[in-house]
Amino acid sequence: MSSAESTAPDTAHQITVQPSGRSFQTPAGQAILAAAIGSGIGLPYGCKDGACGSCKCRKLSGSVEHGPHQQKALSDAEEAAGFILTCCARPLTDVVIESRQVTDESSYPIRKLPVRVAQLQRLSHDAMQLRLQLPAADTFRYHAGQYIEFILKDGARRAYSMANAPHTLQAGAPAVELHIRHMPGGRFTDHVFGALKEKDILRIEGPFGSFFLREDSDKPLVLLASGTGFAPLKALIEHMQHKGITRPAVLYWGGRRPRDLYLDAWVRERLQDMPQLRYVPVVSDALPEDGWTGRTGFVHQAVLDDFADLSGHQVYACGAPVVVEAARDSYSAQRGLPPEEFFADAFTSEADKHGA
Repeated sequence: MSSAESTAPDTAHQITVQPSGRSFQTPAGQAILAAAIGSGIGLPYGCKDGACGSCKCRKLSGSVEHGPHQQKALSDAEEAAGFILTCCARPLTDVVIESRQVTDESSYPIRKLPVRVAQLQRLSHDAMQLRLQLPAADTFRYHAGQYIEFILKDGARRAYSMANAPHTLQAGAPAVELHIRHMPGGRFTDHVFGALKEKDILRIEGPFGSFFLREDSDKPLVLLASGTGFAPLKALIEHMQHKGITRPAVLYWGGRRPRDLYLDAWVRERLQDMPQLRYVPVVSDALPEDGWTGRTGFVHQAVLDDFADLSGHQVYACGAPVVVEAARDSYSAQRGLPPEEFFADAFTSEADKHGA
């Protein structure tokens, strides 16, 4: 093959992942992440839209061209230092990347399914629990912590994490649980809080995401959530309880007001059966009428206040991008957390994805 052919963007290229040595082909014009998912190679990722930075990894060799992405996900300095976003990087040559979070997700194929709305239940003033009945229990498998995407009529998509662990899918009426926060003016959430009703049919695709418990470690866990970022952590807690995982864990859940901690009672019930689990609710903007006497401030800061050293921990963080980014940066820089032990699922809205 000539050098001109090897750098053509319309040519398929081989991607090799180190240190595992696994490789796959990227078809012409396709981003590295999309090809990895199609090949059953579980690279880390979140939004798939160049907004969250979860798929960022180091390029060891080769050339890529990036599609549109946000500076907060990959800065010019990071790109110059050899980092790429696999979700929007298209290879121009064969490429070798470094990713230590490669997992085998081949047993959980990505499927498109029709689902029926089984239940709509208000959890708070702006949070809705949506239960979606699956066609059958054996048609959909996933890791606790992963997410699905709704496929809207015009092909647009909206992503939401599943809030129940896989073992909770009942054979007779298997259903996944979602926690949806109302974003006024948001096309999909306005529909959920306004027109959606039980027995409506929706289309989903999944499972997606690399956010799930790494069970090959015995390190103590810090679970960090803001708002409805609690959803995938609820699934993780259910999974830990079901599997008898006794690693010490502490859940920090933050909201603006106490009502934003919409399943506070559920968490406290789990504490009765899981002595290894601690719970630290944090409220940033309580009003006098709330009568709040617990921790105040930003939830990621509460972890910094409580831990002088995170070098021996794993952190699983979910919620608003600003919270996840602040936690990622400060825990590594100030508390010694190894970057590869920070697992995140930033909840990027459509406005986030477009830099609005």
